[in-house]
Amino acid sequence: MLVKIHEKYIKRCIEIAKNGLGTTRPNPMVGCVIVHNNTIIGEGFTSPYGGNHAEVNAINSVKDKSILNQSILYVTLEPCSHYGKTPPCSHLIIDHQIPEVVIGTVDIHSKVSGKGIEKLKASGCKVSVGVLEKACQWHHKRFFAFHQKQRPYIILKWAETLDGFIAPNYKNEQKPVWITNEFSRQLVHQWRAQEHAILVGSTTVLEDNPLLTIRDWTGQNPIRIVIDKKKKLPKTSNIFNSDAETFVFSESDIDFKANIASQICSLLHQKNIQSVIIEGGKKTLQTFVNENLWDEARVFTGNVMFNQGLKAPVFSGKLQSTQQLNKDILNIYTHD
Repeated sequence: MLVKIHEKYIKRCIEIAKNGLGTTRPNPMVGCVIVHNNTIIGEGFTSPYGGNHAEVNAINSVKDKSILNQSILYVTLEPCSHYGKTPPCSHLIIDHQIPEVVIGTVDIHSKVSGKGIEKLKASGCKVSVGVLEKACQWHHKRFFAFHQKQRPYIILKWAETLDGFIAPNYKNEQKPVWITNEFSRQLVHQWRAQEHAILVGSTTVLEDNPLLTIRDWTGQNPIRIVIDKKKKLPKTSNIFNSDAETFVFSESDIDFKANIASQICSLLHQKNIQSVIIEGGKKTLQTFVNENLWDEARVFTGNVMFNQGLKAPVFSGKLQSTQQLNKDILNIYTHD
């Protein structure tokens, strides 16, 4: 029964933590709930980078601080134990004499990993770890991929027709040929606001002249990454406007003879980019698939037929969810 109660409040922590999506990096988007006599008395999630951590916001939200020493603090990720932009959260918990802490998952960051738990236990605090651990690890997937795998969390995204094409053979204008409807396109703009960077190849820029911004959503534009081997893209291309920062990777950055995706991941990691959504084209997407360097694939199937054209990438993944957006179908896969 106690486990179920703990899971109930960790689920709430995950829910509120999502409010920080796209704003907290390089910090993880943590959620925290404080409970007294089975009643939530405080909640908080990570502020935009430089601001308070989730535990601080949750403690600050408690009106009657005198009951904190009889309460339980729930948090998705191990409280930090080091000084950064803000003081250690584990110290704050100890200072307020909160007697029990329930943690979703251990922090893998070398500055924290296990140290926050040790400090809490040393102070006499009762600590439980691993409640809804897989759900919390999935929630913190960007942060974990960056620190565990030394690369960004990689999301592949494309739209294909009912007959499996992502682009026609020919078109008359330098702009996208839409396969999906306006609902799907708005969702993509929401995704862009959630991720640190967006990546395309030079062919996509030449053929579609995309902006790669979030015009149909609110938030911060992702950093634009373009693979342009010979640096031949026109400076008048939309991706070079002032709407967002743009990085170009050319043969001066990458050896195009082998392991291109791996080299790009290393460059992105060096630039402290935690997540990237790869939107094309076919060659770029397939490069990451072939090198097994991807975490999620988000594939739209639009209600149109091309009969001929450029075939969609070939990959193998585990289907996690299916969603219908009017007549479009969205399938989300994870890497096996």
